[in-house]
Amino acid sequence: MFNKNKKTTYFITGGGTGGHIYPAISVIDELKAKGVENENIFYLGNPKNLEYEIAKKNGYNFLSHSAKGMPRKLSPKFFLWLIGLFISTLKVSTYFLKYKPSVVFATGGYVCAPALFCAMLFNIPYVLHDCDIQPGIVTKFFAPKAKSISLAFEGAKKHVHSKNIEVNGNPIRQEFKTISKTQARKELSLKDDFTILIMGGSLGAKTINDSSFKILKEFANKDGYKILWQTGKKNFDDVTKKVLEQFEELPDNLVLQPYFDKMYLALLSSDLVISRAGSLSLSEICACSLPSILIPYPYASQDHQKKNALSLAKDNIALMLEDKDCNNESLFEMVNNLISNKEKLSNLSYNASKIAKTDSASKIVEQINSVIK
Repeated sequence: MFNKNKKTTYFITGGGTGGHIYPAISVIDELKAKGVENENIFYLGNPKNLEYEIAKKNGYNFLSHSAKGMPRKLSPKFFLWLIGLFISTLKVSTYFLKYKPSVVFATGGYVCAPALFCAMLFNIPYVLHDCDIQPGIVTKFFAPKAKSISLAFEGAKKHVHSKNIEVNGNPIRQEFKTISKTQARKELSLKDDFTILIMGGSLGAKTINDSSFKILKEFANKDGYKILWQTGKKNFDDVTKKVLEQFEELPDNLVLQPYFDKMYLALLSSDLVISRAGSLSLSEICACSLPSILIPYPYASQDHQKKNALSLAKDNIALMLEDKDCNNESLFEMVNNLISNKEKLSNLSYNASKIAKTDSASKIVEQINSVIK
């Protein structure tokens, strides 16, 4: 339907959570590094989601639609969702007619569905990337018609029906490859202390926040230790209040933030991380060769976070603590035991470094370009 004698135009889509957004951003940056002009790249997503904020901040062309997450049960809300998906797909079809994309690259999540439906309708090749060991519903649904599929984990291949699959790992930001630990600590004005990073993703994690106060109590104002604590935006005020109730003022060795805009600096600066088990977080943790304690979010779609964490724990790459077992005592005990066992810390760090993939974005861009007509 489209004229083949045209410039190459890329439609990139994926959103809702950082695990879908940041791989898309990494691929966009890699395309630009390889000489693709910004005017030829478009990010498709929901303007009410985090992808809009990040895309606009980076100066990307953003094409909006209103697709929302699919209800898990058959109900009136499900039929309203179908109507909304149809309307979003109609809107995205106007973008296809106007900008005539050469290829669509999708990183998963409900935000991708309208663009992928349109790619099928207009016979535009599309490439999927799934970041979890348990691929999502969107990936599995659109996989049979995809020209090529990129996966983060070898174990995900058995869940996807396609003859053209590459296991690339998750694309991560260039900064993880170009900034050293020393540079990162200097930029955050950190000393050479043992640094513990507590994080729960962009939205935060209540269980992790509530279970970290004994860690703070034991290491607050203690020489040789630093705590970086990302609470999540919605939990920041509550955590700050509880810390002040316990200490009257913030401990000197605590950095408390709702969200680290430059998350790569916090990760690169750390010696131990406590985290949820989202796939992108795991890729970044491994890229930093970090020992980690993973506390999977128990309500993640298809329980994919637990599957991610179990995969790493089985290979002695990380420790796992289930959300239901996570409290101040259990979490502190794991942290304290690790800090006291330098050999264990070193082994976890080495094993994490062995599975790190730092050239994923470049490989995925090659994969995308290989399917363009």
